[in-house]
Amino acid sequence: MPLTRRDFAKSSAYTGVALVGSAGVLATAPGALASEPAEDLTTDAAERGGARLGYGPLVTDPKGLLALPAGFSYRVITRTGQTKLESGESTPSNHDGTATFEGTRGATLLVNNHELKGPRADWPHPVPLTEGLVYDPAASGGCTVVEVSKHGDHVTEWVGIAGTSTNCAGGSTPWGTWLTCEETEDKAGKNGMTKDHGYVFEVDPHDRRANRDPKPIKALGRYAHEAVVVDSKRGHLYLTEDASGPNGLFYRWVPPRGFEHGRGKLRTLADDAGVLQAPKCFDSGGNFIDDLSRATKTGTVYGVDWVDVPDRDAKSVPVRKQFDVGQVTRARKLEGMWWGDGGTYIVSSYAREESPVAHDGQVWFYDPKRRTLTLKVLLGVNPDPSKDGAFDGPDNITVSPYGGLVIAEDGEGVQHLFGATDDGRTYPIARNELNIGTAEEPEYSEFTGVCFSPDGRTLYANIQTPGIMLAITGPWRRQRPRG
Repeated sequence: MPLTRRDFAKSSAYTGVALVGSAGVLATAPGALASEPAEDLTTDAAERGGARLGYGPLVTDPKGLLALPAGFSYRVITRTGQTKLESGESTPSNHDGTATFEGTRGATLLVNNHELKGPRADWPHPVPLTEGLVYDPAASGGCTVVEVSKHGDHVTEWVGIAGTSTNCAGGSTPWGTWLTCEETEDKAGKNGMTKDHGYVFEVDPHDRRANRDPKPIKALGRYAHEAVVVDSKRGHLYLTEDASGPNGLFYRWVPPRGFEHGRGKLRTLADDAGVLQAPKCFDSGGNFIDDLSRATKTGTVYGVDWVDVPDRDAKSVPVRKQFDVGQVTRARKLEGMWWGDGGTYIVSSYAREESPVAHDGQVWFYDPKRRTLTLKVLLGVNPDPSKDGAFDGPDNITVSPYGGLVIAEDGEGVQHLFGATDDGRTYPIARNELNIGTAEEPEYSEFTGVCFSPDGRTLYANIQTPGIMLAITGPWRRQRPRG
């Protein structure tokens, strides 16, 4: 039986994630509610309903980096070209997916992906080829491990894996490791690579020895990986693919019978272990859904069947092209994921002419018990991305300990971190003010790697270009529903 709005709200008492976005007008302004007319979609209108929304307006940063609400502050943790690794080399550039882990003596460990594609010569600050940690010496990407002391007064950074390509998102595991995902399909001989790419690798932030001799987890498939989450109850892994022509897929990996998860166990799997599957969705009338963009109202629920992938290593045909029309359900720009509330939240960042219906962002919730996908967030096409106020292009997401979601923007124009409450309202948390363009044609890099510290007191996020990791602190409080 599909989840109702009331059932979902009850099951989300801790994480606070519920129906977010809009129907009909598809408005994206702060304070937007699906049930409000477009002219009332303002922060003031939202606040008249009861509990104060968010943390107030963003205050311009005199340093020109990060606008935050009054009472909040930030600290730069790493910055490409300025901070250095233990080895003395620069922090690599193009920060992307990130997760936090508890370190020793109250420290926080962060594993930080670096989305660097192609030959090393193309990048001024690739991930250093640290001995024993290199998969393909021709590749420029990888990830680093950042240790922040208990009081935030000391930062150390070292390489977790090197010689991988286009390390975009990924995901943490219940056993305390990081799965870094390559968003590429390059094979040996293409773009200077000496090995095939498009895999998932496991990185242990606590044990450097465990990261030696990197081995791709080929059982999870070779394609343009974006993010991954683990269902600790069933042992399944869910993965997203950011690709087009045709649009990419959302995958499920079912482990072989008797397999038990744990540190380093995934790298022991045979290349064909378990089953990799893609979804086939149906509406309430039993009609096949070819693309998730067809959902135009939050609360839309689709049933999900799973179809086996014929050749997960894509030896001759990319995985997403191995299915005929009518066999699987696709979506454009499948990006961030986060496990919570007994299922996984899945982002489709935008859809345009390559999709049946245009939008500027969806977030879906997959319930593995009911095998349903429910549309939780729907952002309409932003008419003027250069103006502050509207949100578009969701990418990395996390579930907030204060209720709801925190979402990183990767859209056009102005870039935000924004929150979404459990009753459907949105509010700004931060705005990137680092102009990497010109005064006449400003350009602002996307936010990535949004995640909270293990104690929930610090929100970490990255500005991808040039590569800046930020720690945001302030008077966090629970974002309660209205009334």
